[in-house]
Amino acid sequence: MGRRHPGTPTLEEVAARAGVGRGTVSRVINNAAGVKESTRQAVRRAIAELGYVPNLAARSLAGRRADAVALVMTEPDWRLFAEPFFSGIVPAIGDALADTGPQLLLTLVRSGADRQRFVEYARGGRVDGVLLMSVHADDPLPDMLAEARLPTVLLGRRSGDEHLSYVDADNVGGARGAVAHLLATGRRSIATITGPLDMYVAQCRLRGYREALAQAGLDARPSWVAEGDFSEESGRRAMARLLRRHPEIDGVLAASDTTAAGALVTLRAAGRRVPEDVAVIGFDDFPLAQRTEPRLATVRQPLEDMGRTMVQLLLQEIEESSVAWRHVILRTELVLRESA
Repeated sequence: MGRRHPGTPTLEEVAARAGVGRGTVSRVINNAAGVKESTRQAVRRAIAELGYVPNLAARSLAGRRADAVALVMTEPDWRLFAEPFFSGIVPAIGDALADTGPQLLLTLVRSGADRQRFVEYARGGRVDGVLLMSVHADDPLPDMLAEARLPTVLLGRRSGDEHLSYVDADNVGGARGAVAHLLATGRRSIATITGPLDMYVAQCRLRGYREALAQAGLDARPSWVAEGDFSEESGRRAMARLLRRHPEIDGVLAASDTTAAGALVTLRAAGRRVPEDVAVIGFDDFPLAQRTEPRLATVRQPLEDMGRTMVQLLLQEIEESSVAWRHVILRTELVLRESA
């Protein structure tokens, strides 16, 4: 095994190490015909010894494509990948890509080192574009990809000022409509269990809750807000905190269906009837919402449309890198069931 070359090795250095011209190296990188197998092996050996990463820009000038798209999940906690949101959006994206040609590569990025490795991998021409999921407010990965000139589309956004292309649901309007329904059915002591508040999606759902209360002339006091992380366990714990603070609670908006399912468990253990004593509304409309007891009222996100739109925007950016960034917000729908 050869020693890795310090710094960033060039195409010329690979050619010199292999004893061939740079054109031969390019043909090997692009899997072009007309290169002897022994020469091909020598070039590949030189690439491995030097740690050379083919340049995406150079390949694109030659009209070469990787015919692959990376779906990147940026979430430090492995357990969250078992949540229904991920198992719902991944097939939607896969189905949208199925008839278009590119291979879908699923990548997990959980640390700074993972980010750097992925950007280097993507810049090496191994993917034509990136779909990003679960981005937190301070995540630098979208900017790293933008600086590398890699077509990128986000599911959701880091803030209201997001400049990259993204597809999102109307989280503010969905939450506002859900709380308005609770108010219209006579609930007045309404709490909310949020998602992680370093995520813009959770901030938006909290904002919708507050806006609905304000429109009804009610104060959204901090003690009526309990932070969760979209998981069922966090819903159980948050609901217990809210019951201790406010035994008079009669309505709850949970930031996800899994969180709402956890809240239902705690309410049942506390002897509270749903919806007679406490009405509960979730968010997402996963299959889980029809398996809870009672069945869960929820705000439906159009996951299939979101996945399909993400793919459409990304393919447009791959075809035309100068295309304007697109910001698409899709409508939500309140789905009423027995819990509210």
